[in-house]
Amino acid sequence: MTNPTQELILAVQQANSDERLLESVRALAGCHSEAAIGTLITVLGYNNPGAALAAVEGLISLGESAVIPLVEQLDEYNYGARAYSIRALATIADPRALDVLVTAAAEDFAPSVRRAAAKGLGTLHWHQLQPEEATDAQTKALNTLIQVYKDSDWAIRYAAIVGLQALAKSANSTTEPIQNLFEQRLSSEADTAVRARILMAQKQLKSH
Repeated sequence: MTNPTQELILAVQQANSDERLLESVRALAGCHSEAAIGTLITVLGYNNPGAALAAVEGLISLGESAVIPLVEQLDEYNYGARAYSIRALATIADPRALDVLVTAAAEDFAPSVRRAAAKGLGTLHWHQLQPEEATDAQTKALNTLIQVYKDSDWAIRYAAIVGLQALAKSANSTTEPIQNLFEQRLSSEADTAVRARILMAQKQLKSH
């Protein structure tokens, strides 16, 4: 008897139009099978944003089981596929993705990848780590986001603010240095949108 998941994988592989591919990926993502992970990751590299987004949703729904495959199969050549992978890892928020997110946020040449990674660094599930490990990991995330905030691209700085705010909320040890950083940067930040985002972050942190 044919495995239902294998049938769905085959449908993705044999799809001969964008519409059929999208339908097939949605069906595969909806089966919530770990056997689908490899194919869903492959779809991230296709030139079909709808199918890629459906694959991202499927990977996110599979949660922690998708983390290591996503990390190990991160596409070094296709920045679009990397951006989708980073988005999935950031949403799953497993701290095993920390090093990948740090490298992507600080070094990737693609702005979309860096933005997704910066936002994701603030929302990792630190409680999954031992206290000492969590402190070291949070410090690593903080230092990376401070570095990312120095970028000349306002949109990347904006993403760093989002990541820093989330980190301040989830990691008490980082709250004060992040609030101090926001205060310092407010006077020197030239971009109106980034300034507004800093002000929003300050307001929300005060009420937190």
